[in-house]
Amino acid sequence: MQRREFIGVTTGAFAGALAGSLVASAEGSAATPLLQRIIPSSGEKIPVIGLGTSGPFEVGFAAEQRAPLGAVLEAFFAGGATFIDTSPMYSTAEAVLGDLLTPAMQERAFIATKVWTRGEQDGVRQMTRSRELLRRRKIDLMQVHNLLDLDVHLRTLRRWKAEGRIRYIGITHYTVASQETLAEIIRREPIDFVQFNYSATTTAAENTLLPLCADRGVATIVNRAFDDGKIFAQLRGKALPGWAADIGCSSWAQVLLKYVISHPAVTCVIPATGKVTNLQDNLAAGRGPLPDAELRRTIAATVQQAG
Repeated sequence: MQRREFIGVTTGAFAGALAGSLVASAEGSAATPLLQRIIPSSGEKIPVIGLGTSGPFEVGFAAEQRAPLGAVLEAFFAGGATFIDTSPMYSTAEAVLGDLLTPAMQERAFIATKVWTRGEQDGVRQMTRSRELLRRRKIDLMQVHNLLDLDVHLRTLRRWKAEGRIRYIGITHYTVASQETLAEIIRREPIDFVQFNYSATTTAAENTLLPLCADRGVATIVNRAFDDGKIFAQLRGKALPGWAADIGCSSWAQVLLKYVISHPAVTCVIPATGKVTNLQDNLAAGRGPLPDAELRRTIAATVQQAG
């Protein structure tokens, strides 16, 4: 199921004129700033809508593969967003991102990547390579990806943070089954960020993890807000309800993202995309009113019943 069936647009060729018009549209929409949330450990604010790179940014060197991604990044920053999440696990994504970010983009970007290997020295080598590929002297957020060799890497991350090589420390996973383990780590370890899956159809994080993060002052990054696209398949042929307009939504993607960011313990959500039209649709969810508790229940019920 293609997302364009829900947002009512199609993506044509990324010719220069088209890319320019799309970016101009993003600049116009930026007149309404993106909602921002505070990183509890520092007080720094970041926009609630970020960008994931798994999938769309895993491309080669061909210009026809990279041109659309350059347009996505232009629209991303023009729209007021800053937070980009990547990983050495995502094949070429770090290298592609490093190549495409202009100096001006690098100045504005909040770059989050991960360590995903075993052993202290291999971790150091991998993180050093990530800094080189991303062309960053300092990584904003380094995360232990899927908790692999957690204790070993946390020792390195604390040292790197003290040395000024990274700004924040985080942990990640992508399954509901992992969330209790994430909670246990938060209870015993001083970390800045935790990344996990959460959506209108996968709400387990609301039970323990999100309240715990709010209580312990840990920033949260949400992945899989669309359940890897499965929610769009559930909603196929279903018109937007009238209440969507009450929160400024013109697409199901916006409804789903607003459900996520309307939870007060969510700091940022990182939908991945390689299309400017989808990127702009995502950014629109970070503007305007958010659903209240009653509407959140309605959204969850509507989406879950559609499945």
